[in-house]
Amino acid sequence: MKFTKMQGIGNDYVYVDCTGKELKNPEETARFVSDRHFGIGSDGLILIKDSDAADFRMDMYNADGSRGEMCGNGIRCVGKYVRDYGLTDKDEISVETLAGIKYLRLTAEDGKVAKVRVNMGEPILSPERIPVKSDHEPVVQEPIEVCNREWRMTCVSMGNPHAVIFLDTPVKDFALEEVGPFFEKHERFPKRTNTEFIRMLSRDRMEMRVWERGAKETWACGTGACAAVVAAYLNGYSGRNVTVELLGGELEIEWKEADNCVYMTGPAVTVFDGEILLPEGLE
Repeated sequence: MKFTKMQGIGNDYVYVDCTGKELKNPEETARFVSDRHFGIGSDGLILIKDSDAADFRMDMYNADGSRGEMCGNGIRCVGKYVRDYGLTDKDEISVETLAGIKYLRLTAEDGKVAKVRVNMGEPILSPERIPVKSDHEPVVQEPIEVCNREWRMTCVSMGNPHAVIFLDTPVKDFALEEVGPFFEKHERFPKRTNTEFIRMLSRDRMEMRVWERGAKETWACGTGACAAVVAAYLNGYSGRNVTVELLGGELEIEWKEADNCVYMTGPAVTVFDGEILLPEGLE
């Protein structure tokens, strides 16, 4: 199988061009290629496909083989891939995802895409659609008990579910591996959840660590950064334009009042191209 390893501020995926062809078993293939000891090593697998509704379609699988609706860092790399590898010559493209069609603006440097701006769509605040079990809409500063402690969560969907927790201490000191799994699988999240732990540095800057559903801690999460900015605004902590500091770098997030859509801007990088022999049954 030919592939390209790409990353968006450290959130890395294996990309496969499936335009005009299908991959036999994407769930098992995702588990195999994501293994950082026996595979390629990644946060998951992203397939680039033809679409009847948009320019391209993105199918995303987490490292554990589960299907993901949307990935902000992943979709930026899809934009870079299709332009750099000659699948399109457009500067603005549309990509179909399980979370709807997203619209990308590609910025090139020296003939290669270096930065991508994505219209991530309107944030979803209805608890039924996030989904989260709650009697309130929006779900802002709602108590939840995890690891024998009461936390306050603000819940947002950007096509996938997010629970945002604000901290008073630096995120680097937070025991994410101890707490993250219990948020992800908490009974109040019917489809599990991504959990963002945030410290506000100012009204236009925050730092963030994320426990991703199906992938554990990752160096970045684009939809999570969008959800965190929406949550910060709903809590009165920030304005609508915020720089989000993640382990792998920074994202610029804007929640526009005019159209209620969230826009994410950040880099996309090709790491290497390769070819891997898949185990029997996955060819």
